[in-house]
Amino acid sequence: MTDDCCQPTDASTDTSTDTPTAREQRNAVRDRYGSIATESETLGGDCCEGDADTPETAEKLGYSADDIEAVAEGANLSLGCGNPTAIAELSEGETVVDLGSGGGFDCFLAAREVGESGRVVGVDMTPEMVERARDNTETNDADNVEFRLGEIEHLPMADGQADVIISNCVVNLSPDKPQVFAEAYRVLEPGGRIAITDVVLTAEIPTELRGDLDALSSCISGAARIEELEAMLDDAGFEAVEIEPKEDSEEFIREWTEDRDLSEYVVSARITARKPA
Repeated sequence: MTDDCCQPTDASTDTSTDTPTAREQRNAVRDRYGSIATESETLGGDCCEGDADTPETAEKLGYSADDIEAVAEGANLSLGCGNPTAIAELSEGETVVDLGSGGGFDCFLAAREVGESGRVVGVDMTPEMVERARDNTETNDADNVEFRLGEIEHLPMADGQADVIISNCVVNLSPDKPQVFAEAYRVLEPGGRIAITDVVLTAEIPTELRGDLDALSSCISGAARIEELEAMLDDAGFEAVEIEPKEDSEEFIREWTEDRDLSEYVVSARITARKPA
């Protein structure tokens, strides 16, 4: 899929209740984030709009002012709903894979933690995002980071290559979440772990949003409930599954649209799990 989560959306423009096909969902996401990659000249904010490079906004998502300053401008498109590197407990020499790496912001932060002996691979299905991220690799002088074009349901990685898989508000965009977790399990080495920030469903999505592709590509209608995600992770083979809602995320989720309070339906959460050793 693609970078992090969303930009502002008019969540009331499409009242269709028909479930979009997987192809329609992927095309909507690819189109949306392709446009963001080529049109974004400045930072967004809170998955939507604002001043993402301010310490106050960064703190809402879990980043520090130091995190923002450590990465050259152009990588942080502020499309996420958290900070996966803050919960990943990365160590020197580890290999990290970022699902839906977008402009590469989380990859560059991870690269600082794993050091020159470590490796970070960003995977994104949007060609424009991959191109932008590769350009950002040069401006950030990140020799241990690379970006690959691919879908998170079909990772361009061999088995057992990663120590850690991170992702920032991207799994909700997938039309086949069980396959995403199956791929994550395949790519992780035994004992490897996932550290994901994403939105989870807390209440029934309104009928008019269920078939709305704009709502889906904006990290709203594709969210799953905690118990559903727990079952998917368990079925994929993971253990020590923990999904912790970030209650104060309601503050920035309320800003995602002007016409309704989306915090009534979704909340950001920290999702961690481990592949058996």
